[in-house]
Formats: sequence, C-alpha cells, structure tokens
Amino acid sequence: MYTANPYNTYKQNSVNTSSKEQLLLMLVDGAVKYTKIARLAIEKKDVQRAHQELVRVQDIFSELMVALDTNTGFANDLFNLYDFIKNKLVEANMKKDVNIIDEVLPLIEEVRDMWYEVSKKAKGL
Repeated sequence: MYTANPYNTYKQNSVNTSSKEQLLLMLVDGAVKYTKIARLAIEKKDVQRAHQELVRVQDIFSELMVALDTNTGFANDLFNLYDFIKNKLVEANMKKDVNIIDEVLPLIEEVRDMWYEVSKKAKGL
C-alpha cells in the first residue's frame, strides 16, 4: 500500500542520491526561492509564513558556513559573506521588513550564480 506522497518520496530520493556539488546547488537555489517566498509573505502580512521561510534560509546559510573548506584561500571571505547574509535575514525576520530582504536578495542570488559558475568550470564547460 502506498501511503507516502510521491513528490516527497522523489525529493527525498533526489537528495539521498545527489553529489555534494548537486546538494550545494539545491541549497543555494532554495535560499533564493525561500527568500522570495518570505518577501511575498511579508507583503501579504503572513507573519508566520515569513518567519518560517526566513528561518529556513538562515538554516541554509548556517549549513553553508559549516560546510566551508577552511583550507581554501577564500573560505574566510565566504564565511563572512554568509554570516552577513544570515544576520540580515535575522534582522528582516525580526522587523518583517521587505527593504532588508530587497537589500540581501541580490547577494543571495550572486552566491547562487557564483556556485553555478564554479560548477560549470569544474565540469569544464
């Protein structure tokens, strides 16, 4: 008997079978997506949803910070950028302020774009 939601099963399987690189790209895609959802929730005065999504993005940046390879030369710079973004997300969450999200969203998109470029170069594309 099938009781699990097929979409959730698919998502879980895709996470379980993904490489570190694919997981990283999923995380940064999620960060952009959930930040946009949080922004919309704030505009709609859906405080609970905004909080949920902003915490989700904060958690993503916490994971990115933990996963950094501290042996690389730019790890400290990335850590500081991730920390800045995370702190801005906390501030946006506390104030439910779309202006703060508008300030930080382009940075989150740049992080995503950077990791996609790194992925392409690693694949020789």
